[in-house]
Amino acid sequence: MQKTALRISHIPAITWGSKSEKVIIAIHGNRSNKADTPIEIVAQNALLNDYQVLSFDLPEHGDRINEGIPCKVRSCVKDLTTVMQYAKTNWKHIDLFANSIGAYFSLLAYPEEVIGKAWFLSPIVDMRRLIENMMTWFSITEEELKRQQTISTPIGQKLYWDYYSFVKDHPISHWNTPTHILYGGKDELCENDVISRFAEQFSCQLEIVEGSEHYFHTQEQLTVFNEWIGRTL
Repeated sequence: MQKTALRISHIPAITWGSKSEKVIIAIHGNRSNKADTPIEIVAQNALLNDYQVLSFDLPEHGDRINEGIPCKVRSCVKDLTTVMQYAKTNWKHIDLFANSIGAYFSLLAYPEEVIGKAWFLSPIVDMRRLIENMMTWFSITEEELKRQQTISTPIGQKLYWDYYSFVKDHPISHWNTPTHILYGGKDELCENDVISRFAEQFSCQLEIVEGSEHYFHTQEQLTVFNEWIGRTL
C-alpha cells in the first residue's frame, strides 16, 4: 500500500493510496497514532473504493510525543481545522473516520463542514460525562480540580480544569453528517445510554458488538470492524 509522509503545517501526517478526488480524513484515538491498525484497515478498504486516506498525529501522540503541546481540546480542535483546510485544497470529496476521542474532537471541529459520510469507532460523544465519571472513580471533586488545575490519575490520564470548563461550555448540539457507529456493548468509557441517545438525536446508524469493550484490538473485533467498514463504505 502506498504511504506518503508529509507535514501539514507542524502536524506529521500520512496519505494512503495514489491520487484520487476522494479522501477520508482519519483521526486516531487516545494512546494511538496516525498509522494504527484501525486506520490501516480503513485505508485497505478505502483504496478498493477509489479513496485516499489522510491521517495525522494528535498532540502527545505518534511523532509528537516530545513536542511539548498537551493533548487538550483547544489544541486538538485547532489541528483538526488545519487538516480540514488542507483536505479542502487537495480533494473534491471528503469523508471522515474517527476513533474514540478523535470522534469527540471531530464533533467539535466539524459540525459545519460538508462531509459526505462519517464512521465512528467507539466514539466518545459526551466528554463531560466521561470526565465526571473519572472524577468519581478517583474521588476528585470539582473544587479540588479547580484548585489544582491539573490532576494525574492512577490510569495515566490527566484531568485539566480548563479542559473540563471548555467541555461544560461547549456541549455537542449540532451534527448533520450521515454517520455510522460501531460500538462495544461493554464500553466502559461511553455508556450505552449515552451512545444510544446520541445516535437517536443525530440519526446515526448504530451497530453494537456484544461482549466488546471500548478498545477494539482482538482479531475477532478487528475482523468485525473490517467487515463493517467494507460493508458501509
